[in-house]
Amino acid sequence: MKKFTSRIDKEKLLLAAAAPVLALVAALVVTALVILATGKNPFPAFNDMLSYGSASDSQVYILNKATTYYLAGIAVAVGFRMNLFNIGVDGQYRLAAFLAAVVGGAMSLPGIVQIPVIIVVAMLVGAMWSAVAGILKVTRGVSEVISTIMLNAIATAIIAYLIQPGRLGQLDSAGTLVSTKPLPDSAWFFTIDMGPAGQLWGFIVVAVLAGIAYWFTLGRTRFGFDLRAVGQSESAAAASGANVKKMIITSMIISGLVAGLVGMPTLLNDTHQFDNSFPTGLGFTGIAIALLGRNNPIGIGLAALLWGFLERTTNHLEFIGYDKEILGVIQGVIVLCVVIAYELVRRYGLKRQQQRVGAELAAQAAKTETEVTA
Repeated sequence: MKKFTSRIDKEKLLLAAAAPVLALVAALVVTALVILATGKNPFPAFNDMLSYGSASDSQVYILNKATTYYLAGIAVAVGFRMNLFNIGVDGQYRLAAFLAAVVGGAMSLPGIVQIPVIIVVAMLVGAMWSAVAGILKVTRGVSEVISTIMLNAIATAIIAYLIQPGRLGQLDSAGTLVSTKPLPDSAWFFTIDMGPAGQLWGFIVVAVLAGIAYWFTLGRTRFGFDLRAVGQSESAAAASGANVKKMIITSMIISGLVAGLVGMPTLLNDTHQFDNSFPTGLGFTGIAIALLGRNNPIGIGLAALLWGFLERTTNHLEFIGYDKEILGVIQGVIVLCVVIAYELVRRYGLKRQQQRVGAELAAQAAKTETEVTA
């Protein structure tokens, strides 16, 4: 029995590893074919990506980018585990970062006080904005996909209105950039000096803590069990005593809380203000990363690193004669291959499980028949 259990565990492990490996191999093959279709050799491109991506300054860049991408992936994954599609992470983090920048720029407190205040403000704004979609879903049956798309547009309009000079924004001395009031030096998050490679953002520590909290809450608590149960079957979860409507709103709020953190690495470690050049589209990147990482905190981390690596290296390909659009091609192909690969592996695993169950039932029936005959 012990050997049988060990064999099954190894098979499950192999199946779990097969999907991402299959997806990456397929993505490399498809990408190579796309590059060949443009009349260029893909192998020098792949070689340049590996050599440029392994440079020390590139590694720091990748880690900094992965910090933001990881938080976006976790925010989306919370909704996915509940079977909710929170497309609104993009609007939630931008509105949260904007209002947090406004509050931070209006204060001048010791860093040990001001930095937590800025972070809490961002998380609360993200939570309140995402709660709107949760409330609409449980009270009016509005799909969270539609409501969060609309809330993204509303958030963009609110920011565009409030960031104007004379309201909550100001024009720089050159007259070319509109931004919030810069954060005082006391509100800057710490960085780690990596020498010539640059500065590693200290917010990576917060991202790691967020990943641990995500893993513990969803995998080691009753709340996490109820959340996953509702995501798999609302009727079964309700029968077991879970309050489905409460879980929907709560999961949207938690997703928004994490979404509020997405803009903090850029705000506290890089720009120290919110302006027209503040990163956009990170919520949609988070969707791709959550899918690639299969909602697993470690998988999301690896996906975030891969995304940062691709962004860093493919941008460099333009300098050696390759089209800059290759980044979008690679990212899109990877996500598509991941979805297909996981579905193929899932079906294969289900087929293998059915075969094992059938073999065990046949063996048991034969044993019973033998005993009856004897």
